[in-house]
Amino acid sequence: MHSTALAESASVLTLSREDAFVELLRTERERAIRVAYHLVGGDRAAAEDVAQEAFAKAFKSLASFRGHAKLSTWFLSIVIHEAQSQRRRQGVRERWARWVAGGVSPNRAEASSAGVEPGDPALRRRLAAALATLSAGQRQVFSLVHLEGLTVEEASAVLGRSPGTLKSHLHRALVRLRAELYDVREVLP
Repeated sequence: MHSTALAESASVLTLSREDAFVELLRTERERAIRVAYHLVGGDRAAAEDVAQEAFAKAFKSLASFRGHAKLSTWFLSIVIHEAQSQRRRQGVRERWARWVAGGVSPNRAEASSAGVEPGDPALRRRLAAALATLSAGQRQVFSLVHLEGLTVEEASAVLGRSPGTLKSHLHRALVRLRAELYDVREVLP
């Protein structure tokens, strides 16, 4: 365990449950929403719901935190599990809605990449759609490494998988995203 992880774990274990939770909320709220945003397909409201549920579960489970990993790593794993649950629930709702509507699948509007700015809502939708084509494992590791700046080893600790497996998922995710976004790549700096 790294010295910073050990120091963080030791300080969390000495704080009261409420103080530790307040500190977790203060330091990890925005990151939790960002990670959830990428994992649930670019829906800010759903990401906030996932983060809220993850914080509720973390609060209930904080007493069981033993300090074997960084608190932030432990919490990110809760966020990821909540995002997976939310995507499963959303998938069921969407399948049910298509069935009720007579089997009509929702139409995904294709945005033109010509003249797209990085903050452009059309580009955000394209990126969210491209991320949605990835498997859950690929999306998780891509989000943690490339969008949140974690190392492969840190992402490995969060996801509970070997670094080699994550590198494989990351490679496949990058190949898929390059294919999905080949036309956007030329526009962006």
